[in-house]
Amino acid sequence: MASSNTGRKSTIYDIAEKTGSSTSTVSMVLNGNWARYRIKEETANRILACARELGYNVNMKARGLRLSRSGLVGMILPHYRNRFFAGLAETFEDQARSRGLCPIVVGTQRDPSLEVSVTETLLSQRVELLFIAGVRNPMPLNERCSAAGVPCINLDLPGDGAPSVVSDNRSGARAITDVLIEKLQARGALPDELVLLGGVAGEYATEMRIAGFRDAFEARQIAPAADAIECCGYNALAAKRALASRYEKLGRLPAGLLMNSITAFEGTVQFTATLSPDAWKSTVVGCFDWDPFAANLPFDVTMLRQDVQKIISEAFTLAENYDAADRSLILVPTGFGNMFEEAEQTNEFDR
Repeated sequence: MASSNTGRKSTIYDIAEKTGSSTSTVSMVLNGNWARYRIKEETANRILACARELGYNVNMKARGLRLSRSGLVGMILPHYRNRFFAGLAETFEDQARSRGLCPIVVGTQRDPSLEVSVTETLLSQRVELLFIAGVRNPMPLNERCSAAGVPCINLDLPGDGAPSVVSDNRSGARAITDVLIEKLQARGALPDELVLLGGVAGEYATEMRIAGFRDAFEARQIAPAADAIECCGYNALAAKRALASRYEKLGRLPAGLLMNSITAFEGTVQFTATLSPDAWKSTVVGCFDWDPFAANLPFDVTMLRQDVQKIISEAFTLAENYDAADRSLILVPTGFGNMFEEAEQTNEFDR
């Protein structure tokens, strides 16, 4: 439709007046920066429609102003250093591509300022969807996605600003604690010698795993030792030091060890590598995480596997039926994988 102002080209002031928007808002929309400045997509669409109606001369394609599908979907996660996060990223990429989408994955090193910066950058690139994995406080990121009209799903750690899909940490921790207690009892050792090392106090996943650990003891009407739980972080060196301290006090390894993450488990391996074979053969070890390399270790280890395929599938289902008011929490069961079979497959692929 031609401009209603005969003999004069329409300006951003005309668009601002007709839409009830500020000239700065109109300018940001016409320059393609509406998402970066958290302008609602509805507002941007209204301004662009008005611009077309008034005959405002905009090269929509050249200036990237189309609000049609970008085909981009994003994921942020702490890092790729363990199989769980690497598996989340790889599965996300596979499932995104199977839907005809182009995935973008960025590691943010658990740095809150970097998490915000990366989120804002991805929104400015008009991602259609953002998965937020392993962020301890996803609310600021959820709020930015909401302001930009972009669906987001929290993974691994839940948040109050969007729907969340996480492993069933409590049930999983109870299941692996049950296995370790049974192994201790079969060896004639006392269950209260089982200790839980790793994780961050106050963090959702750690607190749920601690609760599951306690559940297994409570079901047997016994209690873990007063010092059985030590939240030494998700850090191999910190776990190594924590275990070394216990070894020094006891004069041996604890009879049972449950490590809260694969990185904490790495610290266990590093420390036990300094000991004689007899020292670690007397200990049963478990890990709330999974890696096939454990099949090749010279001591007994039970590993719990988180279902990354299910986590990502559930997240895409939420995204495809997205409700901005949805704050549901979906718990994905864990399981005990066949490490020996997986190790053989991994070795075969590496040859």
